[in-house]
Amino acid sequence: MNEAAEDQRRHRDYAARIDGKAFAEALRAEVAQGAARFQTQAGRQPGLAVVLVGDDPASQVYVKTKMRQAAEAGIASFPHLLPDSTSQAELLQLISTLNSDDQVDGILVQLPLPAQIEETAVIEAIDPAKDVDGFHPINVGRLSTGQPALVPCTPLGCLLLLQDRLGDLSGKKAVVVGRSNIVGKPMGQLLLNAHCTVTTVHSRSQNLAAECRSADILVVAVGRPEMVDASYIKPGAIVLDVGINRIEMAEGKSRLTGDVDFVAASSVAGAVTPVPGGIGPMTVACLLRNTLSAAQARTAQ
Repeated sequence: MNEAAEDQRRHRDYAARIDGKAFAEALRAEVAQGAARFQTQAGRQPGLAVVLVGDDPASQVYVKTKMRQAAEAGIASFPHLLPDSTSQAELLQLISTLNSDDQVDGILVQLPLPAQIEETAVIEAIDPAKDVDGFHPINVGRLSTGQPALVPCTPLGCLLLLQDRLGDLSGKKAVVVGRSNIVGKPMGQLLLNAHCTVTTVHSRSQNLAAECRSADILVVAVGRPEMVDASYIKPGAIVLDVGINRIEMAEGKSRLTGDVDFVAASSVAGAVTPVPGGIGPMTVACLLRNTLSAAQARTAQ
């Protein structure tokens, strides 16, 4: 076996699979302990209102998962399942009611919304103190200036996995692939606040693979199946794959894959998140964490 082949084999043998499912389970257990303490002190459970407009099957499954895991963690769920015909005014009125409800600590409006409803108007209507998605401009601004804020759940989950794997992130070179408001931008800010040197690359970036190869930490969130292969990855880098893509296969079957070619990445990286079982479970766990944090902050006022 030549030297290059031996080096590739060594990486394949030792690249670690980052188990987001196990980490999320432990995080939910921590939230459950905190929720029990909160209930003893406040005389009630932390409360999460989940609003779903329409009957999209994937959204319905996701909402059911959130409510089930909330109940298991000792968080009260208040589901609001609205028809697809709901107007923007009706939804904004519901949000106003939830903003005033002392039993509700977190408000989550499941996206996407029907065409007749402007997402920005809905996000901005949520009380920033109850914005457990972390999308309100006030929370975005607080994050960007290093103030305490409710942080978007998926980037927060990524950060927790990185800190668990690496400890102190100071001085690490991080590259974020993607610049969405939901993942890419807040991910970059979280890494910057953790004292990383951060580069954000996107569809207009030049020398994309070379930029990615410079990273100690590579976070990929672009929605392109297996776009990132071994040529994008610095040997020993930590790779977090945020993408979830469904690929149609023969005989009507399909499979889930990420934005990273997991097998190819495993031959080079120090550690990689799989899809499924990587970042996905962390998103719901961090939603529950944010709900508990919101409840504790509201009662401390």
